[in-house]
Amino acid sequence: MAIEIRTVKTEDEYHAVEHLQREIWGAQDIEIVAFETLMTAHKNGGVMLGAFDTVEDEERMIGFVFGFVGLTADGRVKHCSHIAGVLPAYRDRNVGYALKLKQREQALAQGIDLITWTFDPLESRNARFNFHKLGATCDTYLRNLYGAMRDTLNAGLPSDRFQVDWRIASPRVESRLRGEDAAMSSSKLMTDGVPLINPSAPRPSERAAIESERALIQIPSDFQSLKAADKNLALEWRLHTRELFEWAFAKGYTATDLLVEGGRSYYLLEAETIDHG
Repeated sequence: MAIEIRTVKTEDEYHAVEHLQREIWGAQDIEIVAFETLMTAHKNGGVMLGAFDTVEDEERMIGFVFGFVGLTADGRVKHCSHIAGVLPAYRDRNVGYALKLKQREQALAQGIDLITWTFDPLESRNARFNFHKLGATCDTYLRNLYGAMRDTLNAGLPSDRFQVDWRIASPRVESRLRGEDAAMSSSKLMTDGVPLINPSAPRPSERAAIESERALIQIPSDFQSLKAADKNLALEWRLHTRELFEWAFAKGYTATDLLVEGGRSYYLLEAETIDHG
């Protein structure tokens, strides 16, 4: 049976979302978004979606996305996508993608054309999904947004985050969702003169006056494995890339893609105005 994406409705389904937070992130009870908050936000304009699989005639929630209505800095209505996750056994099966498409559909039905969320900019897999597949962009870097986090995936490092903008009615996003993205190669871009503004390993950046309309920043290809092997090196990467992203965004660059080539991951930054439609 195909995986079904649908609105969470019952008390048991809300509690299943609590359980998934523990299972996916190793979150402690004090850190999870609890039933009362999920239900209240959902019943007042929020989106609460589950992904369900049926195995041996037993249905189980295997992923979810939760968000609520918010405001931009200038007072425009947006949808804040707060938390989303899929069980590891169901990754690479487009479950997360189906959840985001349904979330987009429900936000558009409310007359909302912007969804924002935060994620760790050093998580290459998530960045590839957010930028390359969904067509989100980012020009906002948030230092240690959540303070010291205690869950398994985030513990031990500053919780720096990108805030991404997913302009869900824009031609850019519609093109990406149709699979019409331009196939770009990081090596070709560098051959064409697009600068890589950090070295292959963290060390103090020696930034020249970069005037290019595009630039690349390398990040670890598997940050969780790197962190497990060498937490000090992971911290170096955090502080190194924090400096670079803050510098780049201050210069007017916007992160528009995550390119993967030869086992390495590179953010593509563009200085020209991005057409959001």
